[in-house]
Amino acid sequence: MVTPAMGAAFVETLPVGRFHGVGPATVAKMERLGIHTGADLKAQSLAFLQERFGKIGPYYYGISRGIDERPVRANRIRKSVGAENTFSADLHTPDAMREALGPIIDKVWRHCEGAGTRGRTVTLKVKYADFRQITRALSSAAPVGSRAEIERAAFRLIDDLPADPRGVRLLGVTLSALTNETMSAPPPVQFALPL
Repeated sequence: MVTPAMGAAFVETLPVGRFHGVGPATVAKMERLGIHTGADLKAQSLAFLQERFGKIGPYYYGISRGIDERPVRANRIRKSVGAENTFSADLHTPDAMREALGPIIDKVWRHCEGAGTRGRTVTLKVKYADFRQITRALSSAAPVGSRAEIERAAFRLIDDLPADPRGVRLLGVTLSALTNETMSAPPPVQFALPL
């Protein structure tokens, strides 16, 4: 991890090809000019970089000093909400799995309530003691409107799992096909069976 205090030193050690916007042709041109690292780039004047690289010169001048004026895109659209738990002792029965899912479902639902999101697909992730993993999912036409609906779907997926002597090491629940919904109560959800 690079802390803010380490940022300038880190940038100076980077090869110029690692900077955003510096492709192979620009790397070759910079190397012909003796510019191989962030430190070499930082040693150049703004006038020199503008003369050699034109209107992109000020950008190179800034990035070598840790300045990047590109907008930060913090509002990416979330595609799913999930939580999982690894257990210290393997689970061997459907009842134990259902009980263990409670806190996992709580975490997923708290996030949905806080973000005002709902989803149409509930996915169950099961990792066995031998680290083999399976996922099963149920989808509905309408968004899931309550914690109880997530629980019903997850329990149904557990009930549909084939009998397996391996213990379960990890369980996870994910809600996907997200939409922003008002907090009003939607109609009950009817899940479709996967074919």
